[in-house]
Amino acid sequence: MIRGVRGAITVSGNTEDEIISATEELIKEIIDSNQIHPTSVASVFISTTEDLDATFPAKALRKFASWTYVPVMCMREVPVQNSLKNCVRIMMHVNTEKLQEEINHIYLRDAKVLRPDLGNTKDL
Repeated sequence: MIRGVRGAITVSGNTEDEIISATEELIKEIIDSNQIHPTSVASVFISTTEDLDATFPAKALRKFASWTYVPVMCMREVPVQNSLKNCVRIMMHVNTEKLQEEINHIYLRDAKVLRPDLGNTKDL
């Protein structure tokens, strides 16, 4: 079974260092809280809001050992009026036996407002 593991984080500024650092923090939390091994990952989609254009956030995933062959794609989030700014979102497609309710979706910093109903937000 392939399950989607979602997450999001906000960044404090549109710089390469900030985008990569925040994305790396989010990916690490998703991996750790769901015990994900790269060989179980089918693909990763990473989106940014239109105000973040200093770099490709997928560069952060390449900092993780053994993640070299995981397909990753960056894209632009739909620019809905009054939506959360400075936000990086992740959708990781993972082969797992876990039920949907056993997946830990991670929302950090100001992105916690996106899915407070999931209850898996972290105060990092």
